[in-house]
Amino acid sequence: MTTQVQSPAPALTDWIPSKQYIAGQWRDGSSEKTLSDKSPFDGTELMSIRQASREDLDEAYTAAAKAQLQWAAQTPAARRAVLERAAEIFDERRDEIIAWLAAESGSTVIKANIEVDSARAITKESATFPHRVSGRILQSDVPGKESRVYRGPLGVVGVISPWNFPLHLSQRSVAPALALGNAVVLKPASDTPVTGGLMIARIFEEAGLPAGVLSVVVGAGSEIGDAFVEHPVPSFISFTGSTPVGKNLGALASSGPTLKHVALELGGNSPFVVLADADVDQAVKAAIMGKFLHQGQICMAVNRIIVEDAVYDEFVEKFVAHAKTLKSGDPTDPQTTVGPIINAKQLEGLQRKIELAQEQGARLVVEGETNGQVLSPYVFADVTKDMELFQEEIFGPIAGIIRAADAEDALALANASDLGLASSVFTSDLDRGVLFARRIKAGMTHVNDIPVQDEAHVAFGGEKNSGLGRFNGEWAIEEFTTDHTVTLQREPRQYPF
Repeated sequence: MTTQVQSPAPALTDWIPSKQYIAGQWRDGSSEKTLSDKSPFDGTELMSIRQASREDLDEAYTAAAKAQLQWAAQTPAARRAVLERAAEIFDERRDEIIAWLAAESGSTVIKANIEVDSARAITKESATFPHRVSGRILQSDVPGKESRVYRGPLGVVGVISPWNFPLHLSQRSVAPALALGNAVVLKPASDTPVTGGLMIARIFEEAGLPAGVLSVVVGAGSEIGDAFVEHPVPSFISFTGSTPVGKNLGALASSGPTLKHVALELGGNSPFVVLADADVDQAVKAAIMGKFLHQGQICMAVNRIIVEDAVYDEFVEKFVAHAKTLKSGDPTDPQTTVGPIINAKQLEGLQRKIELAQEQGARLVVEGETNGQVLSPYVFADVTKDMELFQEEIFGPIAGIIRAADAEDALALANASDLGLASSVFTSDLDRGVLFARRIKAGMTHVNDIPVQDEAHVAFGGEKNSGLGRFNGEWAIEEFTTDHTVTLQREPRQYPF
């Protein structure tokens, strides 16, 4: 291996306490379990945290319910000021945040910078939300009646975030929820408790968010996972993660005494379609970026590369040549493209996928290697519909290339999945690209660009088994608020009895 990631500087450790953040207090959890937060690159222990119990979770939710009423009563300008200050802290602490992303999530320098920019952007966008919430006055057919629809916060929002883009995918729910007057309890993934949770708590604490409005509980799913969703306080659960877990969460959210709103951003199996008239060189560059950014550990990552027959051989040749130039190893090295896989279980799963791909007859054209937790790129050509590389989300630096007979066959292959998050199509004819894109069954399709896209003002979400709801911009305002109809009868109404 190349030089190893250094242990975090004392300033980093001092900035983020190795504690829970509950009801405005940094303290130990009361579980018997302790979480050892380790670097996926070299195994360095970054932090040891006493985990949260159900009692801690209950305290967080209870405090949130109490603090939310006063937070929602603050002026839009006051809530906006906290969000604006949080965005400033992203700038002031940028180097520390990037260092933590590299150390804890194995983020390369490129990916870490992208993630900080994305998290900051959703914070800035959310800062505008308090002044963008509006109601409606509707005419009534009843004489003397006025109907008003007020829009306000849901109350308490529970957020469960993943380990792959921990900072951004937590902040994508936390920032809009807070801006719109909700309180939040956040449960980060166990692999990324700092960048997915405690760091966000620290940022908002420094930004002046009142105590209790945001709590972060770091705990084992086996101990607090179901209780996090079933607890009577939250009225909304926002989850980003795998489809099987998301389906179970949706069932839990509807099993209690009251139904909860849910937003589910789940798995992806992104098709990347290259039509015969595409700029092959540009398509190769995009496919490499969309496949190997953050080791392919992205729900929107290129998963199935579908290439029309006329340019298939050319594409494979150029894709292979480019993939062989990628540097794997230390994520803190600016030249590294592919860093470590997040944990041993994920790595083992990817190694099984490689073995199965060969058994099923896919043609290995780039053979990578395993070096510690680092898996360098593998590329398979001649992948077919019956192979696992086609059917399942890969979530790693393994590329599968599929030959399509023509454009209609490419479309059929793109839609041959029960997932529908992000997708791409490359063509020299933009109008044709749009028509093709609109026939792909997905929440998002990009013409001549990678499927890894998440702009703070643009609707983000999937179809089929890739989720429910939409994030960002006006769509986030709708998700994290609710309508309340109030009618006024201004003059006595004549009733029939």
